[in-house]
Amino acid sequence: MPEPQPPNPKGLVAPTGTGGPMDLATSEAETLEAVPGHGQSPGGPAGKPRSLWSDAWLDLRRNPVFIVSALLILFLVLISLWPSLVAPGSPYRADLTKTQQSSSPGHPFGYDTQGRDVYTRVIYGARASVTVGVCATAGAALLGSFLGGLAGFFGGWGDAVLSRVADVFFGIPVVLGGLVFLSVITNTTVWPVVFFIVLLGWPQLARIARGSVITAKQNDYVQAARALGAGNTRILLRHIAPNAVAPVIVVATIALGSYVSLEATLSFLGVGLRPPTVSWGIDISTASPYIRDAPHMLLWPAGALSVTVLAFIMLGDAVRDALDPKLR
Repeated sequence: MPEPQPPNPKGLVAPTGTGGPMDLATSEAETLEAVPGHGQSPGGPAGKPRSLWSDAWLDLRRNPVFIVSALLILFLVLISLWPSLVAPGSPYRADLTKTQQSSSPGHPFGYDTQGRDVYTRVIYGARASVTVGVCATAGAALLGSFLGGLAGFFGGWGDAVLSRVADVFFGIPVVLGGLVFLSVITNTTVWPVVFFIVLLGWPQLARIARGSVITAKQNDYVQAARALGAGNTRILLRHIAPNAVAPVIVVATIALGSYVSLEATLSFLGVGLRPPTVSWGIDISTASPYIRDAPHMLLWPAGALSVTVLAFIMLGDAVRDALDPKLR
């Protein structure tokens, strides 16, 4: 015969005998629901879901590849802005009595053919490479995003013209185009090289931006904004651009390393940066005939160039993994 149950004067839920949640008192259940964070989504304190950018930043902070590459790039930017902090000497100071000598106290990388300190020239050479890479990437990204975004949003004959013009630029070999274009330029600064890279680099980013805008404008929230009377400018800037810019950022970050390598290649061939500008490509070109007699003249600037390109490519890969929802 079952035992009689005690009275329930305090509003206890009928016991189930299994120790489950139904055995809790009503007051205890209300207290549990009032606990901060209980029953809330992991997106935020009020259950608000995180955006793509906050999720990406959270993933990047946990990615050791991003941390290492970001620290390397930060160091490169610092020595590009203030090279005298780590190299107090002058990259143009020459001492012919020390031609091609190896490392010595105070000069860990040795000397080049004119007796100039290789370490100082490696540090000062970062300025030209970083300037060309960052400025060329920014110019190509802005121009390509603007033209590709307009073409993808409006379509029509403008889209067709842009696609055919981009195909023409895609058919131009980069190195051959640089030899033809830069060989007639007498300016020894970085800006002709930046202009050439932007000229040949914008079609790739324009095609990425065009495809992203075409995909984004078909979403329901864009159609809803248009039905509510939003104009083309508002739809493009407020609704489409924030959701279509992620692929452009990923491609531009990866391309930055390629642009640094392209500048060094053109400088090595003698049509990019030219003396008296200090560049890794120029130093590699100068040292290449002496690779057997003085390998340190070539290895240090080539190593600095390789590390720089690798850092930017690693950063681009980390950003791609963070911003691509398909890789989550």
